[in-house]
Amino acid sequence: MSVMIPTIASATGLMGGYKIARVTGVRALGGVLLAAGGAVAYSGWKKNAGTPTALALTGVYLGSFGYSHVLAHKIGAWPSVCAVTGATAIASIVFGRESR
Repeated sequence: MSVMIPTIASATGLMGGYKIARVTGVRALGGVLLAAGGAVAYSGWKKNAGTPTALALTGVYLGSFGYSHVLAHKIGAWPSVCAVTGATAIASIVFGRESR
């Protein structure tokens, strides 16, 4: 599986989840996309790099979501979401590659 599939899924979950929650005013809808993106990303990471790496990257994904709330108080909501999404994408590309 391409390393880009879980990377795109994680970015979509983080950024899309925030966008949906903000536009609709229903945080739970954003959470649905966040969960779906995380599930697809986990599946891809597991297939590419194995379960331990997939669990670690899922931890990065969830930690990024949590940290975005803290960071938003300092730099604003969208910059925060963009920053943690970028960090998660870099981690996905670096560590979520296929094992050889």
